[in-house]
Amino acid sequence: MRPTDVAADIDLDGTAYLNWGASGPSPERVLAAAREEQRRHERHAHSTADPYEYASEAFAATREAVAGLLDTVPERIALTDSTADGISRVANAIDWAEGDVVVRTDLEHPAGELPWDRLREEGVRVREVACPGGRFDRDSYREAVDGARLVCFNGISWYHGTHLDVGWATEVAHDAGAEVLVDAVQSPGQAPLPVEDWGADFVVGAGHKWLAGVWGAGFCYVRDPERWRPGHLGYYAVDDYDADDQPAYHADARRFEVGTNSLAPYAALREAVAVHHEVGPEAIRERQRGLVERLVDGLGDRLVSPRDPESGLVTFDCGDETAATDLVERTREAGVVVRSVPRDGWVRASVHAFNTERDVERLAELL
Repeated sequence: MRPTDVAADIDLDGTAYLNWGASGPSPERVLAAAREEQRRHERHAHSTADPYEYASEAFAATREAVAGLLDTVPERIALTDSTADGISRVANAIDWAEGDVVVRTDLEHPAGELPWDRLREEGVRVREVACPGGRFDRDSYREAVDGARLVCFNGISWYHGTHLDVGWATEVAHDAGAEVLVDAVQSPGQAPLPVEDWGADFVVGAGHKWLAGVWGAGFCYVRDPERWRPGHLGYYAVDDYDADDQPAYHADARRFEVGTNSLAPYAALREAVAVHHEVGPEAIRERQRGLVERLVDGLGDRLVSPRDPESGLVTFDCGDETAATDLVERTREAGVVVRSVPRDGWVRASVHAFNTERDVERLAELL
């Protein structure tokens, strides 16, 4: 299978869709998998099997698919609803004390900010470390993580499209005695996720962006599940939910799961992972890079992202917020979808291997 085969399976009625970093439209094959899973659960599982047993087997298959994508084992994978959900589950698994410190960067999505802001009410302190140009300032980072309980940062900056040095940042944080949570949602479908090499304690993501799954299915990698007693607790998290005393948590990452969910998004996630493997990660990155280079070449001094592309996220500066808003509206009227990001005047295009050369040309003609 080639990237162009996937593109042909995504009918957007002529729209040049360049906003994969927000949400990726699913191929018909992925949508069909979601529909069929829902139908089988509502009909076959209820008439000839136990719908809960059927669901358990389906969720196990999704954990296995995600583990394969992350090159880890299913026992370290919990299924979540989204990246934000995964971050919140981690936040609720830590026994916080007044005076604890959380470190985050100035690159975080609100999903990586709001849980820590809420913890201020319990006396937790939040430090924010600046990452100029979408990179760690190594001295500032070392200083910030000293004495921290948890460090939270992006794997790929959703502002710049830069790859942060996750392995280095994790090692420094661990040396300082901190746990590490990586928001890796911009990676699945466009970049490797070597979670075991990274060494982070938690890695969260979802399937609805570059993987082109549907909304409602995410994951949380947990390096050492038995260390944690999640406070966001439901019967999916335990071996015996009729126990009279303390919850008998699963020994694996399932202890971070909660309760009944629709099977459809997780079937879509499995199918999206299968498509990714069939096309091939290297083929995806090679084609994506070629398309990004075509766009970058015409941006000149407006370019915010690296001129030597690191991902499909291409951010450029329109000068001010009004100009950025006007451009986003003008491109949408012309059938080209990009977005602004919350930096004064910045607009971001997200270019996938599933785009065409003409998609990129149409945007360039409007700039």
